[in-house]
Amino acid sequence: MGVNIPLVMQYGWIGKVLLFISFIFYIFKRSIIVNRPILKAVYCLICGLSLFVIGHQYAQHALNERLQLREMQPESLDIVVYIDRISEEKDNKTQQLAQVLGQSSHVVNWLLYLKNENENALIEGPKLQLGHYYRISGKTRPAHSYAVSGAFDQEQWFIQRNIMSGFSVQHIQSLSSDEIYRLGYQNHLQQQQKFFIRQQLNIEKLRLMFRLMLKKSPFQNKGLLLALLTGDESLLNEETKNQFKQLGVSHLLAISGPHVLIFSIMLSWGLHQLIRRYYPQIYLWQPKQILAMIPLCFGVLIYTAFVGFEIPALRTLLSIFLFAFLLLVKVPIKPFSLLVYSASLLLLFDPFSVLSAGFWLSYGSCFILLRIYQTIVQTPNLVSVSVLSRIILLTKTLIESQGKIFIALYPLMLIFFQQISWVAPLTNIIAIPLLGGVIVPLNIFAACVWLIFNSLGNTLFQINDILLSMVLTCFSLLEKLSLPLQGFSLTPVALLGLSCVIIILFLPRGVLPKSWSFICCLPLVIPNKASQQIQLNIIDVGQGQAIFLQHPEQTWLIDTGGSYDEKAFSIGQNVVIPYLRQKGIKQLDHVVLSHLDQDHSGAFPFIAQAFPIKQVISNELWAEQVTQPFTYCHQGQKWQYPQIDIEILWPKEKDLNLVSSNQNQYSCVVYIHLKQVGGYQNYLIMGDAGWEAEYQLIKEYPDLKVDVLVLGHHGSKHSSAYDFLATLKPKLVVASAGFNNRYGHPSKEVLARIQALNIPFKSTVEQGTLSFVSENHQMILYTRRFERTWLHRNW
Repeated sequence: MGVNIPLVMQYGWIGKVLLFISFIFYIFKRSIIVNRPILKAVYCLICGLSLFVIGHQYAQHALNERLQLREMQPESLDIVVYIDRISEEKDNKTQQLAQVLGQSSHVVNWLLYLKNENENALIEGPKLQLGHYYRISGKTRPAHSYAVSGAFDQEQWFIQRNIMSGFSVQHIQSLSSDEIYRLGYQNHLQQQQKFFIRQQLNIEKLRLMFRLMLKKSPFQNKGLLLALLTGDESLLNEETKNQFKQLGVSHLLAISGPHVLIFSIMLSWGLHQLIRRYYPQIYLWQPKQILAMIPLCFGVLIYTAFVGFEIPALRTLLSIFLFAFLLLVKVPIKPFSLLVYSASLLLLFDPFSVLSAGFWLSYGSCFILLRIYQTIVQTPNLVSVSVLSRIILLTKTLIESQGKIFIALYPLMLIFFQQISWVAPLTNIIAIPLLGGVIVPLNIFAACVWLIFNSLGNTLFQINDILLSMVLTCFSLLEKLSLPLQGFSLTPVALLGLSCVIIILFLPRGVLPKSWSFICCLPLVIPNKASQQIQLNIIDVGQGQAIFLQHPEQTWLIDTGGSYDEKAFSIGQNVVIPYLRQKGIKQLDHVVLSHLDQDHSGAFPFIAQAFPIKQVISNELWAEQVTQPFTYCHQGQKWQYPQIDIEILWPKEKDLNLVSSNQNQYSCVVYIHLKQVGGYQNYLIMGDAGWEAEYQLIKEYPDLKVDVLVLGHHGSKHSSAYDFLATLKPKLVVASAGFNNRYGHPSKEVLARIQALNIPFKSTVEQGTLSFVSENHQMILYTRRFERTWLHRNW
């Protein structure tokens, strides 16, 4: 999804025709296919390709429809909203999902950003409540991703969750039903009175009730109790989240299949006990298995709604309903087929699930568990063995399952998170029996009891709180013994090879030769093509600058970018490091900090922790952070390698003592010359240098050849003078700036000068990461924003 495949889009109808012919052929000539392995393989290949084409078209159509509803530019608005979901409180901020009426032909979801009570500028008006309408004033905050491969994609996250825009709230006014009716939204009013919608709202109110109850309680682990009950992490502190992440058990905070099944089994068991005592004759009408499916399916549906229809819970819901249907029609049930049907139905109802890490991790772990289940089923004579033998077998199965799940999900963890917790298998062996077997069931039972008898429910919650404290104490000991999370640098090709190795090893015997896995290991040991190319990448780091130069013999990072508060949101951890790891980078030979402004060097401490750095170069020493070999940058420094020359053109060595008084003006100016290539051959990177530095450069280097100029100070009006641009006459000018930045970079004045000189212009705002790649002795430009449909912009 999100990747345009021209052949698929143009000839998609062929896939539908082939699938129809294959279906007819299977009905009338099934015996021919079954009895001939080669024909069966060809038939499966044709069906697989046809289904892929149809699925791709279906997903692209759904994506295009959703993209039409997005807000693209910040705008001050008054909107009418309806609140049908509880808010999310995290990082001392409140986010509220709301239905927005009247902004388009459809009711759309926007994410409201609310100021906290401790902030200076409080929001005027009442607090938002479930089931109420409001008129809200504020400003739209459209999603805008850092268009960088490997980094978190906010636009993808918004699309996957069906959120069409963010919205900063400034004023709130409550609206009555009569006012909504007069505004012309009577259809929406009537819609909210439908039975299922009212029940869904009641479930949200119940979730809020548990949040408020636990928030007021004296329990020590109230945040964890709530997260394990409803999936709501609003009360969960960062220390606990980081601990679970460090130990590799963050998945236990998500509501998954076991949570849903525990509640459903408890409900089925309770109903069975009532029937057995008061009306056992009903089992003469229908078998026990059939009747047990009714409360089981009902319980799964209720609890899935209770946790907000998250993907792991939806997987269980679809699987249980499919299982019940197949049991009812007396069709043989194969676990693997059930899993595939469940995934297919989920993608049919919500094709955007494929964009979620939860989808792949959830179904991937289920596939491995099924393989383990098959080995358990093959174990003979389990009934006749002793209790001790059963305990040993269960312990062995638990250890084996965690080891296999860790190995099987290793590529997915690297794809989505790029780091691994080595202690995860051991922690899961301890945590899963305790949390899944004791604490979660007790938590659910306590919640059910609390709804009837508050005092008894509180007592059960208190017991669970004590148990959780014991578990967290155990986790703290493991955390002290464990290694830090380890990041891995693997290219997409290497990850694909690793994934194929694991898939082949975990397939049932006889499907594919296990020896093929050695062939798939080749991308892990053979240098990839990208590492042998020369690449200059202007990374989209928002309002900042980071440029990565990759050469077969050297790696250079010129500036690192940096957000206003790297502790709150780190450009280094969330953008630059994932990008470098995705390119397979394991160390950096040179890091140039043009100057020590936050937007150019703020991410350096995190990058220095993630990668070994051989040398740091800057116009002044950052003594608190730079522990690597350090060199001051100054005019005349040169580095020469095969195919590439790098030179510092500014500042002069005698001016280094002036840097502290004017960091911007004395930024390190880097000149890169590529040999034996055509096209974009010469690059000038200005840092934050302004008019004075530009004047000196054209004075001292009047014949300087520049093909690509990275504008000084992100294109501010006090840089990129007309004479400077006219003298250099670059083939392309690039501005590294942030979307809707408060400085107005690149400035109108600079853009006017560029336009007057007819110089082509590109910006990381519009293009995302710009990559100049050597191919057939030519430097070819690629831009990230045209690689995914949702990243496209019509400026």
